[in-house]
Amino acid sequence: MSDPRSRQASRSATGESTDGALSTPLALVDTHCHLDLCEGDAASVVQRAREAGVERIATVAIEPAGAGAALELATAHPEVHVIVGCHPNSASALDDAALAQLADSARHARVVAIGETGLDYYRERAPRATQVAAFRAQLELARELQLPVVVHARAASDDTLRVLADHDSATPVVLHCFGMPERVGECIERGYYCSFAGNVTYRNARDLQAAARQVPDELLLAETDAPFLSPQPLRGRPNEPANVAHTVATLAALRGDDPARLARQIADNARRVFGW
Repeated sequence: MSDPRSRQASRSATGESTDGALSTPLALVDTHCHLDLCEGDAASVVQRAREAGVERIATVAIEPAGAGAALELATAHPEVHVIVGCHPNSASALDDAALAQLADSARHARVVAIGETGLDYYRERAPRATQVAAFRAQLELARELQLPVVVHARAASDDTLRVLADHDSATPVVLHCFGMPERVGECIERGYYCSFAGNVTYRNARDLQAAARQVPDELLLAETDAPFLSPQPLRGRPNEPANVAHTVATLAALRGDDPARLARQIADNARRVFGW
């Protein structure tokens, strides 16, 4: 018997509406997830994503010690790539040894970016000054290795943009799970990639939806942040990469675009920034 999650993901990837009508199949990418945290074994999660039309997956190791496991997944699954970094909630652990370990992992051929780094003033599990120092250290590593940087910013828009303003503008910046709609114009002006997750599908996410309409085609990305932020039709259930189809469909509807065309645009953007 086939997995009902796989059947639903496949319907989503073809753009099936709630009344069963089918549109053009989508060629999808999930630019940010955490395969090690997803429900079930990673091989099954990747298989369901593949069946849903997801051609590339970026899995994120949120601490240097987790890079090895993420790289093993990428070695086993050709569509999986790795982002390595130190999440701001773990910034206190980024001492010299951990930074050296991170730098060593980041030189692996399957690594496509540094992150997620940044600032989280919502949970504040590390002092703000410590978060800023870890953020700056990872920005410098990204510059040194000529990799893009994937940024987490929660309740910290001002300081995040202030730190990024000092960063080498030649290094691409991806604002993961875009959450600063009040600053979207500034982000666009700076040329930052804005990556939208499942929360853009929520009925009360009006500010986020307005921001998603403003981002130029060439700066738009989509992600799941799985297992977090399941899109509206699946709220209350664990998220996984196959569900990126829902986010792309919502972005297309918000922008008055064709879902298949927008999916191709997002895939092209991801290829350009991550080099996969």
